[in-house]
Amino acid sequence: MKPISLEPIDLLLLAQLQQDSSLSNQTLAERVHTSPPTCLRRVKRLFEAGLIERQVAILNPEKLAATVGYGLTAIVEITLDRQDAQALDRFEAKVADIAEVQQCYRVSPGPDFCLVVHAVHMPAYQALAQRLFTSDANVRNVKAFFSIKRSKFGAALPLHNPQP
Repeated sequence: MKPISLEPIDLLLLAQLQQDSSLSNQTLAERVHTSPPTCLRRVKRLFEAGLIERQVAILNPEKLAATVGYGLTAIVEITLDRQDAQALDRFEAKVADIAEVQQCYRVSPGPDFCLVVHAVHMPAYQALAQRLFTSDANVRNVKAFFSIKRSKFGAALPLHNPQP
């Protein structure tokens, strides 16, 4: 896969969109000092190149928990018995479709995977753990850490100090 060539304006656009992807094209163009048609064309190119995967709303789990649940966040380390490519791919595929598994990272050294899991409450986490980990013969070890407070959350990647 050939890397896309990025100009300073592209980095500015990416930086702005990481902070607020709901900006109108007009506002975005003003913030990066370009014309709206140029802005639109460049953002479209960044999407087509796959640099922007998608635009989402980031929900506040503490406030949402009071209404619909999902007040339990766990960081879960998973170690498999077999670490061949097929076994690792199988585990990734297994957790990919589970809504409660928000993030999955294949890591090294140490465990094979680190997951970020959101559950309504502890009984829901226990049911998920039973379904995903305990019943899987290839899962050797599960170590869960439960969040008591979210101190920082971010999704923005550092982009070498783009300046508007």
